[in-house]
Amino acid sequence: MNNENAEKKTADLKKLLRSLESALVCYSGGVDSTFLLKVALDELGPKNVAGILVKSELYPAALIDEAKCVGESLGAKIEEFDMDILLVPGVRDNPPLRCYYCKREMLHAAQARARILGLKHVIEGGIVDDLDDYRPGRRAVEELGVRSPLIEVGLTKDEIRAVSKTLGLPTWDKISYTCLATRFPPGEKINSEILEQVARCEEEIRNEGFKLFRVRYHGDTARIEIAPEEFPHMFHEDRHKRVVEACKKAGFRYVSMDLEGYRPGSMNVYRSQRNAQDRK
Repeated sequence: MNNENAEKKTADLKKLLRSLESALVCYSGGVDSTFLLKVALDELGPKNVAGILVKSELYPAALIDEAKCVGESLGAKIEEFDMDILLVPGVRDNPPLRCYYCKREMLHAAQARARILGLKHVIEGGIVDDLDDYRPGRRAVEELGVRSPLIEVGLTKDEIRAVSKTLGLPTWDKISYTCLATRFPPGEKINSEILEQVARCEEEIRNEGFKLFRVRYHGDTARIEIAPEEFPHMFHEDRHKRVVEACKKAGFRYVSMDLEGYRPGSMNVYRSQRNAQDRK
């Protein structure tokens, strides 16, 4: 990574944020949105910046609480917004464009809140890395005119991590986390029960010390993806037995470990195939 490029892009980001005058940051507590919130606070001041944190069944409560603590530790006002996401049309049925419907509803809520708070813009933490992935939520961002400052200045994930480290942000090396809906193949209807089922399994795996993992839902089967370098950890001190037991208690009949290991958006291939079929 070129540090000079990262510094220049960060300087461009600061200039861009100052031009906005005030902003509501779509905040999740992840690497990118925490960095965006921090720089916005530094450039605009806490009176002109707030973060909006959506609470829904798609994110474990512990992660929401952690995000709020981090945001408030930066000096930001964090607006919590409760959303019954499964009532949003197009989300429960989990079509390939589910992320679009979900993101659109969240951004509508953010824009309404920004008007109440008197903040001129809603900004979100999309990065240039996202542009090479299947991200239907980008469509909602563009349709609603929400700004993506990190994309506008060309910042990458590696650059954001590096600058976050220099800023002393606790999230600089945080593992990326996606909403629980990404654990299901497209067309698999989502409900509270199976969301909780997956969340319980992932909580056990997290408690066993794993860092990068997902539990993918396939009916009565849990397909566990973990980082290949963590494979040996699964079979040390009978961890695999405890993970299997927890998954079966959660309601799965079979528990498997994916030999390809963790890979971001492994369900995206299914979504892309479904989109191709829909276009025929």
